[in-house]
Amino acid sequence: MRLTFPYTTLVLGIFFQGAASVTVYYPQGQEPLGASGTVTAAAANYTGAAAYNPTVLNPPPVPSPFTPQFIVQLQNGGTPGVSIKQSGSFFGFSIEMSVANQVLGKNSSFIQVPFLNLMANIQQRAGRVNIRVGGNTQETAVLVDSTPDGRILEKDITGASNPTLTPPLVFTPELLYMLRNISSFVNVRWFLGIPFNDTTNLRLGIAEKGQEILGDYLIGLQAGNEPDLYARHGHRPSTYQPQDYINEFGTLVNAMSGDAHVVNRGLLIGPNLATGDWKPEQIWDLGFVDTYNNNLAYLAVEHYPTDNCFAQFGVGTPHDPQETFPQFLDHNAGKNIVAPYLNSTAFAQTKNKQFLMFETNTASCGGFAGISDSFGAALWGLDYALQMAHSNFSGALMHIGGQNVFYNPFTSPPTNQSTFHQWTIGPIYYSALVTAEALGASNASQVLDLNVNEGNIYTPGYGIYENGNPVRVALFNFVTDSSGASDLTVSIAVGGSGIGQQNATPAQVKVKYLLASSVSQKGNFTWAGQTFGGIFQSDGRLMGTENITTVQCDQTTNLCAVKVPAPGFALVFLNDDAFTESDGGPSTTFPTTAQTKTINTITIDPSVLATSNGHSGMGSKLGSTSHGSISAASSLTQALPGIMVVAALVSGAFVVGRALVH
Repeated sequence: MRLTFPYTTLVLGIFFQGAASVTVYYPQGQEPLGASGTVTAAAANYTGAAAYNPTVLNPPPVPSPFTPQFIVQLQNGGTPGVSIKQSGSFFGFSIEMSVANQVLGKNSSFIQVPFLNLMANIQQRAGRVNIRVGGNTQETAVLVDSTPDGRILEKDITGASNPTLTPPLVFTPELLYMLRNISSFVNVRWFLGIPFNDTTNLRLGIAEKGQEILGDYLIGLQAGNEPDLYARHGHRPSTYQPQDYINEFGTLVNAMSGDAHVVNRGLLIGPNLATGDWKPEQIWDLGFVDTYNNNLAYLAVEHYPTDNCFAQFGVGTPHDPQETFPQFLDHNAGKNIVAPYLNSTAFAQTKNKQFLMFETNTASCGGFAGISDSFGAALWGLDYALQMAHSNFSGALMHIGGQNVFYNPFTSPPTNQSTFHQWTIGPIYYSALVTAEALGASNASQVLDLNVNEGNIYTPGYGIYENGNPVRVALFNFVTDSSGASDLTVSIAVGGSGIGQQNATPAQVKVKYLLASSVSQKGNFTWAGQTFGGIFQSDGRLMGTENITTVQCDQTTNLCAVKVPAPGFALVFLNDDAFTESDGGPSTTFPTTAQTKTINTITIDPSVLATSNGHSGMGSKLGSTSHGSISAASSLTQALPGIMVVAALVSGAFVVGRALVH
């Protein structure tokens, strides 16, 4: 019986992308009634994990009027309005503590190879990567010497609370050793969080062990996660106010001062507001920074532009993803998120503190199907990051959850599929990779929102400067239009445009493009012609041949005409030094040196399997996959002649690593 399965359907433990036909043979005498012949199964509604949801939305129509041609005029030296100096590691990640063993590794000896490759890509371009392990689940986390089953962390699902059903955690020092070993492979620096659910009985184990094990790789300790929502979520009395948080912060400082095992007491991060029920100014006005200046490594907030809590947990306001989609597809999206914090970024500079967006993404409670996992989200995340950099944030961390969210920058396969599926790379990871190249590794880049095309919200652009001179230009086109009529032609001039004007425009520029066919497209986006593929297709390395476009500039008009497809993003390198600094060369990659699930697995030559189509059938061949029982290998070899069957092997296992410390 032949069954035709719809897009992204789980069949016999295998995930197929696109339409697929599978021939199912029944053992002799066990065919169901009417099994002979071919039937087509009806498409079923998707009921799988959110991270692989196939929902595709409709892109918004082309705006009218729309101007696809304009000039960008840049000046050398003394450009007003540029940001503070930014690091190429500006764009980092926030990993929910409860899924750290899914994303990072099993323990300190088994580290996820794709994760290492993904971090190496960014390190190659930016020099380092900043990652926070925490979130709601850090608040109740308890450090224990060991767990009964030997795992590095365990969740108490029955004790889940909050609108997002946050489970209490226990974790072992092995989690911290795993972080340290990751930093031995790639230059990852870590933020952790001190549990803040009970400030009368503070648990400082993560600060003690974190400093002991991670050393200089630990760069910050969060004190309280979204304290302005504590009362709303039932974690503090309804009377809980900003001064109460400041008092509890002081209790923590005193406890750390009295703990000889907490050597560095200047790593704290606060106030970490969600800007839900309080504003940051309420904290600043109470003298928080002056009082605890020596203890504060960073000032930070957390914010999502909207939420999808009603769809996920039945609380809050319902949102229709199709109606919400356009809100992510213009320049105002990032500007609106950043606007409430402009006073705070200015305030932070007066106190000589860096200001971080410590947790963010498309929408709280997991994001939206069709939005958070679309190419539109890649453009949104990139524009949002550059807008924060322009507005004097010093870093932003995009949040990562488990299989039940739509917005992950990257997602490991479910553990029961890790032997035959690879990772899924989301649009936000592309945003991170491109941001690293846009800012470069000099740690001296300054960002300016150029307000191009008379401020058109669908075609924003940024200048990236070093030592006062423009070195790169970032150009966006949020419009989807397959006709080509909405493709941009952006004419870039440095120092002057037009005949007879003083000219610093280069003879040519190099351009890299981030592209997809539509803002609605899922997966298979390309950055300079390379991709991480679709769902379950990535080992963390870019696939394909890099494609860099060289644009010859008009030396008569002193203009460089750069095309930006609709939709798309173009990163323009104004000189070879800027290109070399950002490109970084090939990334370090990591081999799989160990494997799991080495029983009941087979490897079949894909080229043979692709053309076999099951025509030989199974006939009367019977066998077992139970360890110690009759081997099925001989039956498979006879049933599928020419196909190599190797028992006790597994491809794509999720392991790597040797214990470097511990």
